[in-house]
Amino acid sequence: MMSVNSRVPDYELEEMVVITAPDQLRAVAEPLRASLLELLLERAASVTEMALAVGRPKSSVAYHVDFLVRAGLVRVVRTRRVRAIDERYYGRIARTFYIGVLTRPEDRKTVATLNGLAQAAAEAAPAHAADDLRCTLVHARIPREEVRRFWAEVQELARRFAQIPRAGDQVYGFAAGLYPTDAPTLPEAGTAVPDGSEPATRPALRRASSRGKPSSRRSPSR
Repeated sequence: MMSVNSRVPDYELEEMVVITAPDQLRAVAEPLRASLLELLLERAASVTEMALAVGRPKSSVAYHVDFLVRAGLVRVVRTRRVRAIDERYYGRIARTFYIGVLTRPEDRKTVATLNGLAQAAAEAAPAHAADDLRCTLVHARIPREEVRRFWAEVQELARRFAQIPRAGDQVYGFAAGLYPTDAPTLPEAGTAVPDGSEPATRPALRRASSRGKPSSRRSPSR
């Protein structure tokens, strides 16, 4: 049983918020802003701390933090007096940002590049080369209601992963995906299959709906 710290992050926030506004979508789709949002899953941080973490100029990070604040995804959670100046510490409004139903083509285009599994594959390449990658891939024919239940359990696991007490000098990534495929499946047990019969043509994989696409960052919860 892994240990978790339920006080990570160290400020109050909602479990999930559905986002559909154009500014919110642009906020989570921009790589640097997505990285800043992920950092704030650990704890509240100042612009100075975030700039140090991502290796970018403080002015650039301040611009993107202001964008996140205006989009309503980040807020000031506390301040600290430093040399007669109140330094602001920012936090997310929610642990998970869930992209809702999008009706405008331009909004769907904005989030079209969000693919957490593709990002994870790119990040994991060095670990794979070093034989330090833990990965599993399983296919199963299951009903839609079980998909929803299983995904809720995965999201809970991702939340627990994000709350493991911070230690050591290595950052690890955790990726999960649940998606329809055209992988082969056995017929129902007991189904009669005539000798020499041609396999039935499987229906084409349906295009996934834009409804309920999760943000690739963070929503562990991408």
